[in-house]
Amino acid sequence: MRHLTVLATLILLMSVATADLAAVVWCQETSFSQSVEDRDIEAFKSFLDDDARFVGNTVLRGRDEIVAAWQVFFSDDGPAIKWRPQFVEVLKDGNLALTRGPYRMLAKDADGTQVERWGTFNSVWRKKSNGEWHVVFDAGDSAASPPDEETQAILQHENDC
Repeated sequence: MRHLTVLATLILLMSVATADLAAVVWCQETSFSQSVEDRDIEAFKSFLDDDARFVGNTVLRGRDEIVAAWQVFFSDDGPAIKWRPQFVEVLKDGNLALTRGPYRMLAKDADGTQVERWGTFNSVWRKKSNGEWHVVFDAGDSAASPPDEETQAILQHENDC
């Protein structure tokens, strides 16, 4: 009986630890988005792993290539993008996590008309030996139409970390 109690306690502690890590990763992802919302390129860079990969129509490899491609989001007249995690999953060993959720981008078309685009992002985060989390893989898909109101409301979650 004592062995079962110890086992149950360990399982509970592991669940709590994983939940705590999920909260940490949620905050990292939200802060990552906030860096772009604030047009703070140095903060944005700080979230990227040296060997990060952003996968879209092409593959961007490494921090410098990613920052160069995302430069448009840091100019005052550039498009605005915001995302928030809807799901956060952390592996049992606590060193790798997946975040997934909606994003919304506001940009101007060739005529200067504001266009709204929605989609879903996926990020893979790796915990470094110093305890910091960095994005190692990122990908997104655009949506054919805006998501339902419940999904749109996820973007209202403030970064209260």
